[in-house]
Amino acid sequence: QVQLVESGGGLVQPGGSLKLSCAASGSIRNIVTLGWYRRAPGKQRELVAAITSSGSTNYADSVKGRFTISKDNAKNTGYLQMNSLKSEDTAVYYCNARVRTYIGADYYWGQGTQVTVSS
Repeated sequence: QVQLVESGGGLVQPGGSLKLSCAASGSIRNIVTLGWYRRAPGKQRELVAAITSSGSTNYADSVKGRFTISKDNAKNTGYLQMNSLKSEDTAVYYCNARVRTYIGADYYWGQGTQVTVSS
């Protein structure tokens, strides 16, 4: 059974930084692709950033130049470095990963971590 556990959320002032982690556990061979999503109060879930197996990345326009997605294959962990945070970045952040196990590959979601940007 595969689990994704996010961490690193919290309260930060505007202009500050946070680094989110998404750790995969279980009978895992590797994380193939990884995406970070967020859902702000009263809004639909949106894709913030994604990274492919080859390391190609893409970002929502609203976070380009401020957020960086990465993954450490040796640790089966993905990251989202968030800099220059704004109040509009406040949301619950979720990771979604395509994980390859010893019997196949499937997509999994983490439980979410709250990010609050406020002075």
